[in-house]
Amino acid sequence: MNIQRVSDLPSPPVRPENSHKGTFGKVLIIAGSSGMSGAACLSGMGALRGGSGLVFLAIPESIQSIVATVNACYLTIPLQNDQQGNLSESSKTHLFNQLHDFDAVAIGPGCGQHTWVQEVTLKLYTELKQTLIVDADGLNAIATSGRPLPKATGPRILTPHPGEFSRLINLSTTEIAQQREELSIAFAKQHQVVLLLKGSHSLITDGTRIAVNTTGNSGLATGGSGDVLTGLITSLAGQGLEAFEAAQLAAHLHGRAGDLAAQQLSQPALIASDLPDYLPEAWLELLQSQN
Repeated sequence: MNIQRVSDLPSPPVRPENSHKGTFGKVLIIAGSSGMSGAACLSGMGALRGGSGLVFLAIPESIQSIVATVNACYLTIPLQNDQQGNLSESSKTHLFNQLHDFDAVAIGPGCGQHTWVQEVTLKLYTELKQTLIVDADGLNAIATSGRPLPKATGPRILTPHPGEFSRLINLSTTEIAQQREELSIAFAKQHQVVLLLKGSHSLITDGTRIAVNTTGNSGLATGGSGDVLTGLITSLAGQGLEAFEAAQLAAHLHGRAGDLAAQQLSQPALIASDLPDYLPEAWLELLQSQN
């Protein structure tokens, strides 16, 4: 297989001195559900620490007050749901009417297995022209749709852990572990996506290139860690990085933040909400190394 192995990190987004919040991307993350407000908060904080000028979280109205009080720096878009968990028509219209304003969009963290999540995920996947990051329940929505992965109109980044990848390709996690690179490359090439297969030494591939992430430790194997990563990827894509570069750089920064946190807190005690606190130091290291 003729595949280019990438080891050098991409350059971070340029930050001109003469700039404003709109210069650094406006991103949207569709996340959260009852009992899973933390996923929305963590992804939002990941996007903020990734450098986005404006971060919006589209979340169920029932958890808006919780999410909004965790961090004052992101903005929230309330989504109205009925008792069956369906999204109201007015919320759908409001959400989709705003999409053209965003530089990158993500869906999935903590969204749950509701019908509307599948509907919105597939619509975004086929129609959104900007970069779309699909994670967690967004991936589950695709896997359970019973349809082949649709053709996309813009760049797509899929970020499964082995269990989610197993559902996407109908192979066991054991089979995936035995041929991680081959299966990842083949999937990305077939579907023309960037795949970030999470785990120890996460893989990033677009079907023609592959990068193996060298940062991170077992402390990242904790609930919510992937939500922070989703926010980071969305932030970097929203600032203009190409899909492969955004996924590669986000994986590096996310893992390095985990390494720095573990040095102070230990790997067992590390939790996902520590990661945004250590991302500034990870950024400083990266920026100094590239000067």
